[in-house]
Amino acid sequence: MDETAATGDRDETVLTDDGVRLWTTRTGGGAGEPVILCHGGPGLWDTLEEPAALLPDTQAYRWDQRGSGRSQRSGPYSIERSVADLDAVRRHFGLDRVTLLGHSWGARLALAYALDQPALVSGLIHVSGTGIDDDSTWHPAYKQAFHRRLGERRGRRERWDELRERGAGRTEAEDREYAILQWSVDFTDRDRARAHAEAMATPWFGVNYTCNATIGAELRRPEATHGLRERCAALRVPVLIVDGEDDIRPRWSVDSLENALPDVTRTTLAGAGHMPWTEDPEGFRAAVGAFLRDVRRRRDSR
Repeated sequence: MDETAATGDRDETVLTDDGVRLWTTRTGGGAGEPVILCHGGPGLWDTLEEPAALLPDTQAYRWDQRGSGRSQRSGPYSIERSVADLDAVRRHFGLDRVTLLGHSWGARLALAYALDQPALVSGLIHVSGTGIDDDSTWHPAYKQAFHRRLGERRGRRERWDELRERGAGRTEAEDREYAILQWSVDFTDRDRARAHAEAMATPWFGVNYTCNATIGAELRRPEATHGLRERCAALRVPVLIVDGEDDIRPRWSVDSLENALPDVTRTTLAGAGHMPWTEDPEGFRAAVGAFLRDVRRRRDSR
């Protein structure tokens, strides 16, 4: 059994099987389908309070992945280890079956868990992910779109380049500024993009670049996508894919996943970027709410 320690009214610490402490929190309530949310990164922290609040009538469970945010800065860092940590969170809260909502890298993590443990997953919500093809098929288009949007505001590209070149020599304040500049590109509304990115960086926990580089390298290996199409085709879990129409990661990169899954619905939200719940909260709520009601209906009919 996982040991726990209270760190707040609804915050708890999960101790993994290799002794690493993970920060978790639960919010919401009601009889709806319970959902564990998996944040993006890797090496970032939970920024999913906003979408969790949009989940109707459900208990939402959020966590900082190992090495990030309020969780212990300790490896090893890998997809397999991340899947095991996610299972530790599920077991800690006594959830026999659960729906997973993963965003960006977290969408890939949630998919990996569903493929490994389909009997424990009632549904999968894949938000702003990039499918199951090799990264080389879409990453050049993403980089091109990133630099184009970054350069739309005078001085922003130059400052980002300057901070990037400093690398590990950046101060904490500069590291936060660098992240805000980078994250602001993920929003469609140019007038509010900086404010949205500032909100994501508040509070600031610092990026774990070692974690990011290690898991990122694993995701880029050819074997990372080997057999994924066949495994997805055999997955008997309902999946909702949610895209922001203006995400700079090309939306066609997700087609490979959609085409492989036997039980999938896809919703693309107009005028939204990489964090679609921020720029179209009602569209996000409607799509996710309908999916969760269907998942609950399926569970109750068994």
